[in-house]
Amino acid sequence: MIEARPSRTALRVAMRRAAHQLFDRPKVLDDSIALRIIGPQAAAKLETERGTEDGRIALSVRAFMVARSRYAEDALARSIERGAKQYVVLGAGLDTFAYRNPHAESALRVFEVDYPATQEWKRRQLEEARIAVPPSVTYAPVDFERQTLAEGLRLAGFDSAKPTFFSWLGVTMYLTEDAVMSTFGFIAATPPGGGVAFDYAVPRSSLGLLGRIALDAVSRRVARAGEPFRTFFEPAALAERLRGIGFASVEDLGADEINARYFKNRPDKLRIMGRIGRLMSAQV
Repeated sequence: MIEARPSRTALRVAMRRAAHQLFDRPKVLDDSIALRIIGPQAAAKLETERGTEDGRIALSVRAFMVARSRYAEDALARSIERGAKQYVVLGAGLDTFAYRNPHAESALRVFEVDYPATQEWKRRQLEEARIAVPPSVTYAPVDFERQTLAEGLRLAGFDSAKPTFFSWLGVTMYLTEDAVMSTFGFIAATPPGGGVAFDYAVPRSSLGLLGRIALDAVSRRVARAGEPFRTFFEPAALAERLRGIGFASVEDLGADEINARYFKNRPDKLRIMGRIGRLMSAQV
């Protein structure tokens, strides 16, 4: 992250989710405030530049963005059934779950963790869009490379004695491996009933020629935005490491599994291509 600047990728991700609300039927992720939170200028840009959203690459990226949010929210719902009372959204960006929470009757408390400048920007976006912030939401500003997650959550009033589910979308690849594994260690030490859902990127060496070309292109783009990729994981090795620090029931999904779960028999071309990104979840 660049000092005092909100994440540029956060807006791009939010615009992909908003585009899904405009252009895709049926919806994989039904987000009633996705368009409002990105602001009128960004929403208007989507409307006038629809042609750029219909290409194969744009459709694939959009599919992954909405699938990972849906995946995390599905995993959260199962965790609530197992007793989770808190939900921590790590690297929240412009995530909207807390403002359309379907589990409000369960007294679920939501903590949004993010880089301070990004969080301040989001709160301005919410205010300008007149999106109400429910009392169940708590903001926890944390710079993962300089401050521990435990410290940031403690200062925000997090109850370490309650089962907690964590989502961590679009973040692991931007951090050092030590920072990523330290965060997983913290989550693994929380009470039973919780867990984590996240996405990650695979190493360049595990990809074919087209995959390497695609990864190189994405890497150059995020580096120009000041947010370079740093960490990649081999799926089997990562699952083994998570089990080794105390997680159970680890699930890992690649493009084929994600497409089968969320994009099967669609009348349009919305689906994931390529093998760069994967989804994983694990129970505590």
